[in-house]
Amino acid sequence: MPTFDPLSRVLGALAALLGVATAWHYSAAGLALSHYDAKAHLVVARRIFDSITPNWEQIGAVWLPLPHALNALPVQIDFMYRTGASAIAISVVSFAVTVACLSALVLRLTGSGAGAVLAAALFAINPNVLYLQSTPMTEPLLFALSALMVLHLTGWALSDDLPAPRAAGWTIVAAMLTRYEAWPIAATAMVLAAWVKWRRGAAVTAVAGSVMQLARYPAGAIVFFVIMSWITTGEWFVTGGFYVPDATLQGKPQAVYDAIIEGASDLAGARMVLLSKIAAIVLLVAAVRKARRKGVPYNAGLVLPIALLASAALPFYAFVSGHPFRIRYEVPLILGAAACIGAATGLLRRAAAPAAIAIVLAVMLQTPPFDRQAPMIVEAQLDRKNGEGRRAVTACLSRGYDGTTIMASMGALAHYMQELSLEGFAIADFLHEGNGPIWDLAVSRGPAPFAGWALVEEAAEGGDILSQRIKAQPRWLAGMERVCEGGNVALYRRIANSSS
Repeated sequence: MPTFDPLSRVLGALAALLGVATAWHYSAAGLALSHYDAKAHLVVARRIFDSITPNWEQIGAVWLPLPHALNALPVQIDFMYRTGASAIAISVVSFAVTVACLSALVLRLTGSGAGAVLAAALFAINPNVLYLQSTPMTEPLLFALSALMVLHLTGWALSDDLPAPRAAGWTIVAAMLTRYEAWPIAATAMVLAAWVKWRRGAAVTAVAGSVMQLARYPAGAIVFFVIMSWITTGEWFVTGGFYVPDATLQGKPQAVYDAIIEGASDLAGARMVLLSKIAAIVLLVAAVRKARRKGVPYNAGLVLPIALLASAALPFYAFVSGHPFRIRYEVPLILGAAACIGAATGLLRRAAAPAAIAIVLAVMLQTPPFDRQAPMIVEAQLDRKNGEGRRAVTACLSRGYDGTTIMASMGALAHYMQELSLEGFAIADFLHEGNGPIWDLAVSRGPAPFAGWALVEEAAEGGDILSQRIKAQPRWLAGMERVCEGGNVALYRRIANSSS
C-alpha cells in the first residue's frame, strides 16, 4: 500500500464523517434505494446463496463480480438486504479512500497542499458523488480502486525500482473486476507510468519487461471474467441483449463526444469541465517539457492524473454501439477532472491557495452539494411512479400467495424482487435467469408447468423477455390467468389443475 501523508489521512477521515452524515441524510429522505440498479445490485449479491439453485454462478456475467462478492455474505442478513446498509457502508468507505488517494496523488506530484485539498474538495462536494456514495451502487468502489491504482503506479513510476509492486497489480485486478470503466483507466495508467519511467532514465527494455510483468494482472482478470461469462451465460463476453439499441447516437462519434461533454457538464458544471480540459493540457505540456532538476525530468509524472479521464472510453464505445444514453456513465469523469484540476493548480505554487478557493466557489455555484435536482438524484427517482403503481401488484400477490414459485425476469424486475423482500419474499421464491436450465425450459414451454405465478414487465425496454414471448406466442401463457397489474407490471396466476 502507498504511504499516505498526514494531510491525506486527515482529508480521508473528514470525508468518512461527511460520507456517514450524507448517507444518513439520503436514507432518511427515502432515497438510498431509489435507483433501480441499487436494488438490483443487492439482489445479485443475495442470490448467490438465496436461490432455487444456489451456487457461485449466480453472481452473473453482465455486471462485474467484485462488488457482489464483497456483499454476498452481509446481505444474507435480512436487515442488510432490505436496507442496503452493508453495501452503503462499502460505498462510504470507498468515498473516504478516494478522497485520501486524490490528495496523496496531487501532493506526491506537485508538493502543493492547496492543490491536494482542491482535488479532494472538487470530488467530495459534487452532489452526484455524494448521492452515489450513499447508495449500494458500484461507482464508489470504482472511484476508490481507480484512484488507488493510479496512486500505486505513480509511486512506481517516480521510484528507482524497476519491478512494479504486487500491490499495484492486485489493485488493477480489483478495479477491473468492479466496473468496465476501470479497463481503459488501467491500460492508460500503465502506458503513462511506463513512459514516465523511461523519461526518468530507465532503459526501454527494462521498462518494457516491467510492464509485461505488470500486464499479467489485468490479463488474468480479463481471462478469469470471460471464462466465468462463458460458464454462466454461454457467451465469452455479453455485449447486448439487456437494452434496446438507440439509433440517436449509434455510429455517430462526434454526436457521442458532444453528448458525453454535455452529460459531464450537467453533472459537474460547465466550469469544471472547462477547467479540466485546460488542466489536462497544462499537465501534458508540463510533463513533456525539458525542465530538469539534477538531470532528471522531475515533472514527467504530471501526466498520470490524465489516466483517470480515460473512463470516457467506456461511454463512448457504448453509445457509438447503440447503448441508450445514460448520464451515470459520465460520473467517473468527475474523479479525473478533480485530479487534473488539483494537480494543475498545484503548479501555481504561491498562487495555488487563492486559485483553489476561487475554483471551489465557482464550481459550487453551479453544482451545490445536496442539490436535490442533481442529475443522479433525478435519475434515481425515474422509477418512483412505477413503484407506486406496483403496490397494487404487491398487495394482490401477498393476498393470494400459496408458496409456489414466481417466474420473473431478473434482468427487468430485480429491483421489484428486492422491494418484495419487505413483504417476506426471498429470492428463492423466484424462478429467474440465474436458474439455468429450469428457466430455459420455462421460457421455452411456458410458466404453468414450472411456476404458480408469473410477473411480467410490459413496458421498460420494450417489455421483458416474458412480455416478448407472450407477444410472439400468445399460447405461451396457457394455464395462466391475469389477475392484476400496476406500474407496467402484470401478475399472472396458474389456473387450478393446469400445472401439466
